[in-house]
Amino acid sequence: MINPLVNLFSYGCIGIGLLFWFWGTAFLPSRRSVLFKLHMLSIADTLGSMAILLGLLLKRPQEWPLLVLAIISLAIWNTVLGYVLAYCSTTEATHD
Repeated sequence: MINPLVNLFSYGCIGIGLLFWFWGTAFLPSRRSVLFKLHMLSIADTLGSMAILLGLLLKRPQEWPLLVLAIISLAIWNTVLGYVLAYCSTTEATHD
């Protein structure tokens, strides 16, 4: 049986993750640039997904290898994707 405090903290992490997801989408209808919108969305999505995975890790500790791998993969993949988007959005003269 899971400790009620751990259960509460797990649901709290999942709730915070969902809030990050919705917070990231709140910037989409703004008048800012597309790159700003993508940046805010990717940060909020990454943090929200990591918080949800942390909540699942507290709920199902026997699945820790897969959940830790998912957290590490999210951090690396979204960082690399951010660099690729930044590189592709600059002019060709700055690529040399």
